[in-house]
Amino acid sequence: MEQSPLAPQMTGNVLFYKSPEPLTPEHHGKLGIKRVEHPYAFVSGTHIVPATVTEFAPASLSYPIIFVGDEEKTPLMVLGLRQGENLHIDAKGDFRPDSYVPAFVRRYPFVYANEQGSDRLILCIDRGADFVSETFDVPFFEGTQPSEYTNQAMQFCNDFETERQRTTSFMALLKELDLLDPRETNFTPRNPDGSAGQPQKIADYWAVSEEKLGKLSAKKLAELRDNGALGQIYAHMNSLMGWDRLIALAMERGARLQTAANA
Repeated sequence: MEQSPLAPQMTGNVLFYKSPEPLTPEHHGKLGIKRVEHPYAFVSGTHIVPATVTEFAPASLSYPIIFVGDEEKTPLMVLGLRQGENLHIDAKGDFRPDSYVPAFVRRYPFVYANEQGSDRLILCIDRGADFVSETFDVPFFEGTQPSEYTNQAMQFCNDFETERQRTTSFMALLKELDLLDPRETNFTPRNPDGSAGQPQKIADYWAVSEEKLGKLSAKKLAELRDNGALGQIYAHMNSLMGWDRLIALAMERGARLQTAANA
């Protein structure tokens, strides 16, 4: 953790983070986390969240897991069908009880960032987070030393960085084996009279090809099984059935809003 009063310049932008600053006792010694009733309300306008490979299994029960990008394929959990709408967050700002909460979300408002001109990672805090406050329940520092809460956050960020690196290796493996194919998901709405409406494209993405996977040798499949990659691949493939659930949630929300508008 960087504790110099001279805050280094950081590079890159990260989803959710408005004003990330290197966490130091000089700048944040009088700040901490204020407990709020709905701590995940900041995710309500986000329809995609990055996924790490070890999350594929638990996340697959809640979300489609897709890969996006022409060169470096990034695994994402899909939480909604359109930008700005999260179908797994209710009107109060809480996750549905049966929805997996992504690690990317749980680490907020902490994050590691690259120091400009260096490979060093520094622990940062989003000063713009609603629950970062001078009237806190849990401090960031006790004197000049990180509090127990901050130490736990540092460990979580360390673990997340390790999983991020594993995810990079996993995606490199999929690319090496040429297992990915372009895919699209479409939805055909129903007209008021019950007839089929105009098909709508929901997303373009990359996914593991079942055909390509089936053409791998028994030896290679055994290797993927033994190193855990095969289980993650199947979790991703199974997660794609979650598109139907997202569509159902969107229709349910639309009907609820329509009923409220007509009331």
